[in-house]
Parts: sequence; structure tokens; C-alpha cells
Amino acid sequence: MKEENRKYAEEAYEIVSDAALKIGSRLPGSEGETKFHRYMQDKLKAIGITPKEEEFAVSPRSGIGGLPYAGIAGTIVSIGAVIAFEIESLWYVLGAFSLLAIIWLITSCFLYKTWFDMFFPQEISRNSYGVLEPEDGKYDYTIILSGHTDTSWCWRHSEHAYKYKDKPILGIIATYGKVGFGAVCFFLMTLFSIFKGAVKCLEDLAASGAFSVEGTLNPLSSKLTTMTNHPVYLRIMFIMHIVAVIAAFGCFFVTMWNDPHGKNASRGAMDNATGIALSYEVIKYFKENPEKMPKNCRIVDLNVGSEESGLRGSMAFAAEHKNDDLTKNAWNINIDSVADKDYFEVVIKDDWQGCRFDTDLEKMFKETFNELDIPSKTNHCIHNPVGGCDSTPMTRAGIKSVTFAAQNPVLTYYYHTWRDMPDRFEMETVGDGFDVVLGVIDKIAKFQEEKGFNGPQKK
Repeated sequence: MKEENRKYAEEAYEIVSDAALKIGSRLPGSEGETKFHRYMQDKLKAIGITPKEEEFAVSPRSGIGGLPYAGIAGTIVSIGAVIAFEIESLWYVLGAFSLLAIIWLITSCFLYKTWFDMFFPQEISRNSYGVLEPEDGKYDYTIILSGHTDTSWCWRHSEHAYKYKDKPILGIIATYGKVGFGAVCFFLMTLFSIFKGAVKCLEDLAASGAFSVEGTLNPLSSKLTTMTNHPVYLRIMFIMHIVAVIAAFGCFFVTMWNDPHGKNASRGAMDNATGIALSYEVIKYFKENPEKMPKNCRIVDLNVGSEESGLRGSMAFAAEHKNDDLTKNAWNINIDSVADKDYFEVVIKDDWQGCRFDTDLEKMFKETFNELDIPSKTNHCIHNPVGGCDSTPMTRAGIKSVTFAAQNPVLTYYYHTWRDMPDRFEMETVGDGFDVVLGVIDKIAKFQEEKGFNGPQKK
């Protein structure tokens, strides 16, 4: 950390501490999330920047916050399968229910689609931001510094691994083992129920003569009969009686994934009070040092709501401003979790969202890491393997964006748990993050002067 920037790092760490210890958990659409927005708005007012606020509706449990519902669905299907082996018409219901559960899980929890939001209770969340323009009011491009205000429901399996915090391999096994077993049970039983529902449908159609042609048995019907009477098929059905009972217990692990109680939710020191604090301190730095502002540049400090519900805040921001000046010729440095000093990295892609982030910004971050001699066990670059980050809606809106993080990418006892507290990491790590962001902004300014704005680059 550069000594001349220490005061900004100390203030950023103070914001992190206030968020975690004074405000506490900040679930999407909750009172805690609103309090943090108000807290940051007061910070902006204190340095002479007028904050703006935009509300939007969010269904916190329709996406990743509703993962326990997948466990409940899997348990219902598993128990129902035991009964359906005796009452075969029940396979119709289980098959249809399983298909719906899988579609919801993939689209809402994995791909962050909003298709099912209308069927879940809604809350009011918000985005808030402040704008710093050059002293002459003239600008050609915008740099948006963003972080998300909300925190996650406590992931019980991660929190339970705390007892293995000094034995990370055991912690990983304890966490991934339970979740992996539960996920296998869910998909095994739902896909099996869809299969059995389809077989039952074909059997009933065959019995009604639908496959017969002028009194002759259709070959499809004959093959169906052969399959369902084959010794291997009958053996598998026998085994599935036992598997269904085991799967009912396995799916129970999924129901435990998110602690439903807000008071037990993540305190969000690392994820993501650090991102919010750094975004603010950078805009404060330029407010106090206008001579260091990039030429013809406007800077925005954006506090995004409901990221943990499936990027709802960044989606709302991109939709609200897709046709106005705020996102025109815009660069987005999305800051999400800067705390683990050995894992400074730029996130360049959301794999499950299928979104590659800007390669120009990726290069700038890597160059800045090297210039500041910041080490990284992840070689300064990762893909986000599951879920998504706020760079995805920004990129899709035509904004050049990447996500900057300093976080161990492996599930740990403090990730999305109430153990995400400020005393776990050092102020100096946050200070290094501040230096990194300033370094990248310098490179953006140089790029703009030499090449101008060229939109998101993916190669």
C-alpha cells in the first residue's frame, strides 16, 4: 500500500467495520440493505456529491436465495417415488413437478433469469449513486465504480466447515461433500421421475391402442413392453426403491443450504462492504484532488442492490440507463470482495452466464498487479465458475467491464456466512485494492486519449 493513500485505506476499512458490526446483515430488499444505502448516501453528501436513488422490485427467494426449495422439491419427489412404485399414476404428477423444478432451478438459480419472480414474494430494493464531473463540466467518457450493498443468506455447510479452518482440505470435503451428495440426489430423482412419467404415458397410450395400426401392434409398443419386462430394467427399478429412500435424506442437505433467518445472514465485511468502501474512497480521492482527475472523464460511485438475488440491481441499473448518457462510453470497474491478500485477481468471465468481460480492462488490471508487485495464488486471473457478478449486465449493456476481487475462489468458512467479519483480514489489503483501482484508472485515461472508446472487447 502506498503511504500517501493510507488515509483512504483507513477510511475504507472503517466503512467495512461499520457495515459489518453496526449495520450487520443486509439481505436483498431488507432494512439492513436500505440502511447501508442511506449510510453511503450520507458519505457522498459529506464530500459535496448529491446522491441519487432508484428503487426496483426484487423477489429474493426466486433465485439463488431459494436454493433450499430445490432440496424440498427433491425430498418430495424422493418420498413420492416410493409411493409411485405402488400407485403408478403418481408418476405423472412427479414427472411434471420434477420438470418444473429443474426448469426453475436452472433458469432462476443458475442463469439468473427473472421468469419465475412473479410467483415469489417481492421486496423493494434500490441502487444509489453519486456523480463527480470535471470542474469544467466537460467529459467524453464515464468510469463507473461499483460494488453491491447486500449480503448473502448464511450458507450453513460453509459455516459448519469452520472447525476445519486450519485444515482447508477437510473443510472443502465437508462443504462440497454434503452439497455434492445432495445435488446428485436431487437430479437423480427428478430426472428418474421425468423418465418414469414418460414411460407411464407411453404405456397408457399403448394400452389404449394408440400405437396399433389396423389391429397390428406398433413396433414402438412392442419395444416398450420388451424394455419394461427386461431383467436389467426390473433390477434397476428394484434398486431405485432403495435409492429413493437414500435420496430423501440426501436432498435434506440441500434444504439446509441457506439459513432462512436474516439475523444469521452474512455480515458482508469482505463480500461486499470492501467493494462499496473502495468505490467511495476512490471518488472521494478525486473529489479532494481534482487536478488528478482523468481528462474529460466523469466518475460515478454506484452502490448496487440485490446482487445476491441474481444480479437484480445491476440488471435494473442497466435497463434504467440503457438509453441515456450515464452508460454512454462507459467503463465499469466492478469491485467485489477485496480481503484475501494472496488472491488478487481480475474476474474475466461468468461461465454459467456465458458472458466474457472486457479484455482491455483485463490487461490493465494484470499490468497494475505486476507494477505494484502484488502476488497471487490464482495468477491474477480467474473465471467465475458458478453464479454471476455484476459485470455481466454491464457488459451486455455495452459497457466495458470486469470484476476486481481479492478472494480465495474456493468455498471457505467465511464465504457467504456470518463469519465474514472485518477482523479476519487486514486494512493493508484493502489499501492495496485502492492502489490497484487508481492504477487502472490511470490506464483507462491513457487508453481513452490514444484510442477512444471501443466498447466491450472479448478477444
